[in-house]
Amino acid sequence: MATVIPAGAARVVEHNALVFRRQWRGSLTVSFFTPLFFIASMGLGLGSLVNRSSGGVGGVPYIDFLAPGLLAATTMQTAAFECTYPILGKILWDRIYEAMLATPLKVRDVVIGEVAWVTLRMLMVATIFWIVMAAFGVAHTPESLLAIPAATLSGLAFATPLIAFTSTQKNDSVMGTVFRLVITPLFLFGGAFFPISRLPFVLQGVAWATPLAHGVALSRGLVLGTIAMPEAALHLAVLLVYVVAGGVIALPLLRRRLIK
Repeated sequence: MATVIPAGAARVVEHNALVFRRQWRGSLTVSFFTPLFFIASMGLGLGSLVNRSSGGVGGVPYIDFLAPGLLAATTMQTAAFECTYPILGKILWDRIYEAMLATPLKVRDVVIGEVAWVTLRMLMVATIFWIVMAAFGVAHTPESLLAIPAATLSGLAFATPLIAFTSTQKNDSVMGTVFRLVITPLFLFGGAFFPISRLPFVLQGVAWATPLAHGVALSRGLVLGTIAMPEAALHLAVLLVYVVAGGVIALPLLRRRLIK
């Protein structure tokens, strides 16, 4: 790990991995059953009605349309859960970062380490989701494996801005609002369940201004084999801008919060 990221950041990843070791069974079980139930109920249940009434979505069965979109939406949710309450807890309640900074670790190590850990978590979630997709016959080609890093990048595009946001919070009172007004509406209207083109024009613009719409389009295009290189490059560029911008903003905000 230290050969990939700085040694200090690797210690942060190690700390998170040791904590995760106590709860990995429950976490991975949820990561498996969530896509299983969603794809079975929405993809097969609702999908059978959609397929009969309109022949699917965009010329493909509804389950093929739904599953890769849910893949990207699930990594968004993972990023939100990992980068809100847990980060605030390490800042405010448990003082984990304060203890880390009492060692030779720097704030830069903390930020890089947290981003690296969230990346690993989203890779786990995306890989399990892909396995469930494959079991339902959605992942038709080996190229669909590219949806795993694409969905991970989609989650990272939320993770770094959320770390920056959480770094400014004095308590958790606003966290519920973030989930109610940002994460949940995006999950429902970010293109996972139906095409964004079905939304009113203004809301289409709002959706495409967020990382999720690009992550959904990229993951779906890779799974279905329908995405062209220029379109894929555009989606990748938008996601990378969010990742880099969030990281650049998070570093000084967390330094200001932790260094007295």
